[in-house]
Amino acid sequence: MTRNFTDRVIGAIEMTAATFVGVVAADIFISVFLRRFFNTSIPDGYDIGRMLLGILIFWGIAATSYRGSHITVDLLWSVVGPKLQRAMDIFATLVLLLVVVVHTAMLFDKVRATYADHILTYDLHLPTWPFFAVAWLGDVSAVLLIAIRTYRLIFQQAMVRDRPEEKTVE
Repeated sequence: MTRNFTDRVIGAIEMTAATFVGVVAADIFISVFLRRFFNTSIPDGYDIGRMLLGILIFWGIAATSYRGSHITVDLLWSVVGPKLQRAMDIFATLVLLLVVVVHTAMLFDKVRATYADHILTYDLHLPTWPFFAVAWLGDVSAVLLIAIRTYRLIFQQAMVRDRPEEKTVE
């Protein structure tokens, strides 16, 4: 029951990250289309676009952190045995968890400061803190997913990667 709930949470976070990819792509497409064919732009399009891109980055960190699908250099990992590989994976994930927890705390401070300073966009005078808050939620999701990954690495064998020589070539 718990694992199924956890997997649903992981899926929801990954779907949220994918949704932000679509939102950013739509924003860019609409902005270029309006500028090219109608010589106009979305009010605050630049500000909203860059804040959406920031949101996308933090939710993307959440999605890639759990799967371990980010760029890695496994020179040492690929030549050691499975037990040492697992120890290296656990150590690396614990370091990643520490870094992302500190980053999440610092980003919360940025959300709080942006809210307190009443920072607004230029054209529409929209408050910017909600964008920062959604990005912070992506960072919180990254912490949650990295904690789940760490737990599964330590207490379950399910997250151990395949050895390179065991992979089949199609």
